[in-house]
Amino acid sequence: MSTEESQDDSPEEEEDLQYFVRIGGADLDGTKTVERSLSELDGIGTRTARLVAEKADVDKNATFGLLDEDAIDAVVDIAENLEDHVPSWMTNRQNDFYSGKTTHLVGTDVSEKRRHDINRMKIIESYKGVRHKRGQKVRGQRTKSTGRSEGTIGVNVEEIREEMAEEEAAGDDE
Repeated sequence: MSTEESQDDSPEEEEDLQYFVRIGGADLDGTKTVERSLSELDGIGTRTARLVAEKADVDKNATFGLLDEDAIDAVVDIAENLEDHVPSWMTNRQNDFYSGKTTHLVGTDVSEKRRHDINRMKIIESYKGVRHKRGQKVRGQRTKSTGRSEGTIGVNVEEIREEMAEEEAAGDDE
């Protein structure tokens, strides 16, 4: 009898399941656990996802879409306003260049701010900006042997053989 009851309960749980939960301009998978679906969001890693679940008083291993609306709203609120709930060293945007505020960016804001920062570096022609403009490596990696984008490197044996054959043919004609 208990197996029949559990089978009857599963369709009801599936009806209550939210397949997508919207946070920070991105849709998260509601069929995964809270920790895993939050960690797929840009700006939130595994450690931050655990912290968000803990601050919202939600089990990190619970299915995200099966949570009630209040719990989902609490998770969304904490994820979007993370700088209020974590120490400043844990945020990803400390002392912003324009505003001077410490914030934590989530979702599409991360890539947008990164693009703005790179464009600012290009405009002021800092070392990193110049490297970005040229399409070269920016963070001090080696460039002697890697990161080449143009043509073949090394000796082209076929070309040398053709030149030698042409020289011999010119020498024989004399």
